[in-house]
Amino acid sequence: MLRFAASRKRLASDPYRPGYHFVSPESQLNDPNGLCFWRGRWHLFYQAYPPDEFPDPRDISKRRQHWGHAVSEDLVRWRDLPYAIYPGIERMCFSGSTVVETNQVVAFYPGIDAGQMVAIARDPLLLNWEKPAANPVIPGGGGDSCIWKEGDTYLGLIGRNLWTSTNLANWVARGEFYGGVEGSCPNFVPIGNKHIVLGFGHALGGNYVLGDYDPAARRFKPYEQGRFNHGTVSPGGVHAPSAAADGKGGVINILNINDAKPSPDWDQILSLPQSLTLGPDSKLRIAPVDAVASLRGNHRHVGRTALPANREIVLDTIGGNALELDVAIDPKTARWVRLDVLRSPDAEERTSVTFYNFDRKLSIWYDTKAVVTLDGTHSSRLPDVWVRPPESVALDRGARDWASAPTATTPGKPIRLRVFVDRSVVEVFVDGKQYLAMRVYPGRKDSTGVSIRAQGQAAVLESLDAWQMRSIWPKSGE
Repeated sequence: MLRFAASRKRLASDPYRPGYHFVSPESQLNDPNGLCFWRGRWHLFYQAYPPDEFPDPRDISKRRQHWGHAVSEDLVRWRDLPYAIYPGIERMCFSGSTVVETNQVVAFYPGIDAGQMVAIARDPLLLNWEKPAANPVIPGGGGDSCIWKEGDTYLGLIGRNLWTSTNLANWVARGEFYGGVEGSCPNFVPIGNKHIVLGFGHALGGNYVLGDYDPAARRFKPYEQGRFNHGTVSPGGVHAPSAAADGKGGVINILNINDAKPSPDWDQILSLPQSLTLGPDSKLRIAPVDAVASLRGNHRHVGRTALPANREIVLDTIGGNALELDVAIDPKTARWVRLDVLRSPDAEERTSVTFYNFDRKLSIWYDTKAVVTLDGTHSSRLPDVWVRPPESVALDRGARDWASAPTATTPGKPIRLRVFVDRSVVEVFVDGKQYLAMRVYPGRKDSTGVSIRAQGQAAVLESLDAWQMRSIWPKSGE
C-alpha cells in the first residue's frame, strides 16, 4: 500500500494523468472486473499488472494479470486496496465478475492455462480470497465470464454459453444463452422489467444488448443492440464494461478506455461510472452517477446567447482541462453547431463535439436522423500521439411516418450535452441517451479554451454551466 501511495504521488505530475477518473496506482490497467456492492461499499476490481516479477519498464508486456482492487462509498472517490486475486495454478487471472450472497462474494473468471476458476471472500473489505480445491471448476475451458444466482443454482455465462452449478465445483453446460454479438467480458444484469448483457467486441468495443429473459428456459432474447464505442477499439477507444445492479432497478456500469500515447508507467483509464436505466420506450438511458456532481468546484454560467451563422464565439470566462460542461442548445435551422474544448487560442489544437442538425427530410427519399460527432482530429500536435478518428452516433428521437417528418425549414429540436474533460479524456452524454468518449493529448499548455459555433444559419445557446472538477487523487509531493 505504501508503494501504491508513492506511485500515485510520483505519477500525479504527469499532465495526461486524469484527476477525477480512476486509474491504477501503478503499471498498466485493462478491463474492469467484478463490480459489486458489499457491506455498504462499492468494490471495483480490474486487470492489473504488478511490476514485481518484471520491474524493468522494457519488460512491461511480460507482467501477469492479477485482479486489482479499489473501494468506494460513492463510486467516485476510490481508495486503493491490495491486489485481490493472484495467479496460482493459473498463469494469469483474466476478466470475470462476482455474485454477492448473504455471507460471501464469489468471483468467477478464466484462469489462463488452467480453466474456469472460482474464488471466494467473506471479510468486510474482500481482502482475503480463497480458491476452492475443485479449481479449475471447468478444466481446460473457460473464458471471459459473469456469474449470478437463481434460487440454489449458480449460473455462469462464459462468452455466450451458459453453465450451471449447485455447489460451485461441478458445472454443467447448458448451451448458447443468446446469439448475435461477440461475447467477450459479458455482464448479465436485470434492468427495469428487462435484462441487459453488457460486453466487449474486438470490432465493436464496449457494447450492450437489451432483451427479455426467460428464467424457465434460461434463455435471453435480445430486442435492441447499442454501443458505448462508436469507432475502433484502439487507439483511444472505449473498451470493456463491468456492471452491477444499483438496487433501484437500474445498473451501474464502468468501462476502461484505451490509451493513444505510449508511456512506460501507465496506460488505460476507467470511465466515469454510469447510471443505466430504461426509458418508457424500453430503450437505454445513460447518465453519469449523481455523485459525480460532488466533485464540482468553481462554477461559471453563460445565459441565453445568440449564435450568429458562421462565427466562432470563444467563451472567455470558461476554460480548463478538468471540467464539466452542461450545455443546452437550440439549433434552429443551423446546419451544425460545434462545441470545442481543450482549444488553444489560435485553434491549432481542439477537440470538437458537433451536432449535425439533420432529423428531417433532406431529399425526396430520405428522412435523416440527427448526428453527434466527437472529433479529436485536431486534439494534439504531438508526434507520438495516435489521433483517434472521429466517431459519430445517430440520435433516435422517436418513430414517425414520412408525412409528419420535419422538412428543411423546420427548426431542429433542442439538444443537451454533458461534456466531461479530464486532461487526456473527453466523455460526452447526449440527451441522456447516447455516450461517446475518447482519449486526447493536447501538446500545448494553453489548450484549455472553450468555444461554440453555428454553421450556415443562426442558432441559440440556451445555457452553459461549467464547473472546475476537483481531483480525487493526492497531489505530487503531498
